[in-house]
Amino acid sequence: MSEISEVGEVAFTQPLRLSGANHASSAAEHGYGGLRIVAARYPSRIVGSIVAVILLGGILLSVASNPHWGWPVFAEWFFSAPVLEGLARTLELTVLGSVAGAALGTVLALARVSQSRLLSGLSWGYIWLFRSIPLIVLLLVLNNLGYLYDTINIGIPYSSINWFSYSTADLISPFTAAVLGLSLNQAAFSAEIIRGGILAVDQGQLEAAAALGLPRQRQIFHIVLPQAMRSILPAAFNDIIGMAKGTANVYILALPELFYSIQVIYHRNLEVIPLLMVATVWYLVILTVLSGVQVQVERRYARGALRQQAASRWQRLRGTAQSKPVVPAVAQPAASLPQVKGGAVAIHGVSKQFGSQRVLEDVSLSIAAGSVTAIIGPSGSGKSTLLRSINHLERVSSGFIDIDGELIGYRQQGHSLHELKEKDILKRRIEVGMVFQNFNLFPHLTVLENLIEAPQAVRGLSREQAEQQARLLLQRVGLADKADAWPRQLSGGQQQRVAIARALALRPKVLLFDEPTSALDPELVNEVLDVIKELANSGTTLIIVTHEIGFAREVADTVVFMEKGRIVESGSPEQVLRHPQQQRTREFLAKVL
Repeated sequence: MSEISEVGEVAFTQPLRLSGANHASSAAEHGYGGLRIVAARYPSRIVGSIVAVILLGGILLSVASNPHWGWPVFAEWFFSAPVLEGLARTLELTVLGSVAGAALGTVLALARVSQSRLLSGLSWGYIWLFRSIPLIVLLLVLNNLGYLYDTINIGIPYSSINWFSYSTADLISPFTAAVLGLSLNQAAFSAEIIRGGILAVDQGQLEAAAALGLPRQRQIFHIVLPQAMRSILPAAFNDIIGMAKGTANVYILALPELFYSIQVIYHRNLEVIPLLMVATVWYLVILTVLSGVQVQVERRYARGALRQQAASRWQRLRGTAQSKPVVPAVAQPAASLPQVKGGAVAIHGVSKQFGSQRVLEDVSLSIAAGSVTAIIGPSGSGKSTLLRSINHLERVSSGFIDIDGELIGYRQQGHSLHELKEKDILKRRIEVGMVFQNFNLFPHLTVLENLIEAPQAVRGLSREQAEQQARLLLQRVGLADKADAWPRQLSGGQQQRVAIARALALRPKVLLFDEPTSALDPELVNEVLDVIKELANSGTTLIIVTHEIGFAREVADTVVFMEKGRIVESGSPEQVLRHPQQQRTREFLAKVL
């Protein structure tokens, strides 16, 4: 229905919908039925295509008909033994240089982004040096290294102990110098490509991996690098293709790779152009093969990046799509996970400062085991910082936090608290699960793989055990049929429920929720809150930062109101939300209720 506004515009009071019958009658009324649809035509595109075809045809005709190109000579030498031997050497140098360069580049990139200033500085220095030296100069220096050092010795520095000693001239042949030079040069450029890919991965992915207690090595190779590969691959393959062509530089070492072999031949028979075309076509073949490999590798690492992954050419020919179908899970008998005993959380005089800004100010709070605590307050009051301090994602400036009497992030030695090493922090963090407001699911893993990653790596469960537990958890949060889906194929509410199931997979004593519904549309909020309500009776200690006052009133045992980094008031929902004692609490509730 519609009505006319005072200014003469039509205002719809409800969406306009046409049933199938109404739509058909409307088409018949306007005389549209049975008409043929004609696609729009673009004359300029047709003209441009014709011009391009004419130009391309003219070029091909010129190349094919001009006898000076020497196609008979081209055919004679294309598969000749010297050319194929040079091609094999080019491919060998390309593979060795690319693999060694990528491996060293990965180490350099990880050192570059590490928190160690020494490692970061050394990596930067290497990259600066080897990106500056021209490849030809580097090759000549390595080939003449015997002039600088008669022997290469390996042993304990500054001592007479020597394990290995060899003549430099005999050890570093032209081929060895070529491989070393290409690898060292490639590593410098690969390091920056890989570093760029690592920096492109959202910081929330690292926090989610750390919150699950995944070891640092697994964080890098199972979470960060697979996602970084989507940014790394295009530039990396471009670099490998450049390497394949760059092997021509080793002609300076008189090493018979493809270009050097071609040079030797045309210096003898003076057929320069036909022989250069031989090299050109072989380089085109190498480029084509590498481009095909690039497409397949990129498809492999693009899994989960799109809701529907594009089909390959072969699949398009077969009329099938590669996207993994989401198969409904086989119905399982109702089962429940073992009850988890919640942990008691004690926060002792915690303060946190970012530069000159004080975010937390002497916060102390005791949270009973198995209870539900809701933390409310205006934005910027320190709620999320306090929550992240509980599992040591944020390091406090002073004070400490313990769970069941065990310190998080520190060990006591005498009258001092010593911060634990990262691997020990990760082990203790297993007992404190966390659900982030932006979900932070791993997009390159399916829903099931998101749930089994940490139990296998941290709890030592077999894949079969981890999968069985994961399917029970998905059933518990109402997503049993989404086990094989990618996170991007789920709604926001479904993603958050998967994030809750992932946190529960480690069976933590304490489960932290950082505004779990703030990133959701209003209609999706209730499905997440219903899951949290069910968890409130599971025995796990729940600490929830939320703006949902009604939810806090219904679920929480304790409500904490914070402002400016301090706890203003805490108590039961009845006390804090219905009969607040502090004026500031009353003012805040008057605005949000």
